[in-house]
Amino acid sequence: MSNNDGQWPTPANRIINLRPNAPVRQLEMVVLRIYPQRLVVSEHFTGPVAAACGRDDTGIVGLVLWGGQVNDVRIGDIIRIESGWCRLREQALVVSTGRNGRMTIISRFGSHSQRRSFTQP
Repeated sequence: MSNNDGQWPTPANRIINLRPNAPVRQLEMVVLRIYPQRLVVSEHFTGPVAAACGRDDTGIVGLVLWGGQVNDVRIGDIIRIESGWCRLREQALVVSTGRNGRMTIISRFGSHSQRRSFTQP
């Protein structure tokens, strides 16, 4: 057992280290697929939402894109999630920025433009 100041689980920085119901301090991945968006209307959020998936060199994870992320993120982008969350849905891990996290597009496939950041309202 490792010493991590009494905090468990340790926030993940690679897909292999993700744990359900744990914070995602920083995670980088390549976006592999984005599914069709849908409109969500709820007490806490109204806007487009899309399921996606991404991978790093340790595995594959589900991804939820909210609001502006749905139109900004493209297949092939390398993204960084900061201050997000990880959940278990239908026996698969899913990550997102949630309301308080941030997503940065580090590199765009086929383009020289890099580093675009946005947060959820």
